[in-house]
Amino acid sequence: MAAGKKTCVKEKTPEGAPSPPGYRAVPIKFSQDQASSHFLYIKEHRVRGGARSSWPPDRTLFVLNVPPYCPEACLAQLFSTCGPVQSVHLCERPDLSERPEEAPSPFFCPKPVPGFQVAYVVFSKPASVPKAVALQGPLIVSTESQPVKTGIEKWIADYADSLVDPEALRLEVDKFMEDYDKKMAEEEAEAEAEEGIPDEEGWVKVTRRGRRPGLPRSEAASLRVLDKEKRKKARKELLNFYAWQHRETKMEHLAQLRKKFEEDKQRIALMRAQRKFRPY
Repeated sequence: MAAGKKTCVKEKTPEGAPSPPGYRAVPIKFSQDQASSHFLYIKEHRVRGGARSSWPPDRTLFVLNVPPYCPEACLAQLFSTCGPVQSVHLCERPDLSERPEEAPSPFFCPKPVPGFQVAYVVFSKPASVPKAVALQGPLIVSTESQPVKTGIEKWIADYADSLVDPEALRLEVDKFMEDYDKKMAEEEAEAEAEEGIPDEEGWVKVTRRGRRPGLPRSEAASLRVLDKEKRKKARKELLNFYAWQHRETKMEHLAQLRKKFEEDKQRIALMRAQRKFRPY
């Protein structure tokens, strides 16, 4: 081997399963009767210097190769023997950015693509992370006390979860609109406060605020605007409702131009015969 050439040797667990450097392979089984094992690759969650992450580095376990049949509740159950689990978050890929503080909406968030995912398991105590890294397998996902639904039972449960409660959806939309109106009012107040105030160099910010007449926010005014737009759209649709009508209109216009051109030629020929044609 040439000098200075480095090779990456994969670590091996006592069970003989290869694992990436820095990770430890923990075998899991869906049920006690399953012969083969699936491996989770775990390590303590750490970030590079300067990178921001909202996951607590001393209480978070990073898990790779999470199968689709192992949801957040199952992961919390598997690692609950190491200590109380505060939260479990599944992601399609590792999330190194700061997570938003507000929770995602249950109605307006895209569903994750089914497949293998990564997970962040947050414990209540820092001492639980070394215990989780030192776990011995195999761990059982579906037990008699907490079975995991599969087959037709899982399909029925997924369909029941997909049905939206109209009242809950209405409350979610009302809350979003209230927050939006509040945000727009704050931005408008800030813009009004900054308008007309000179900056450090003496320049005054001039905006178009107040130049355009604003419509009164009443139901009658809104109905009038909608009625006007509807009439305008109806006139446009009735003018050329079918494609052949559009073609006929173009052909008639072209015929009129040709007729006018021939009349102009005859008029010019007559003026030349009478010696009255002076183009310049």
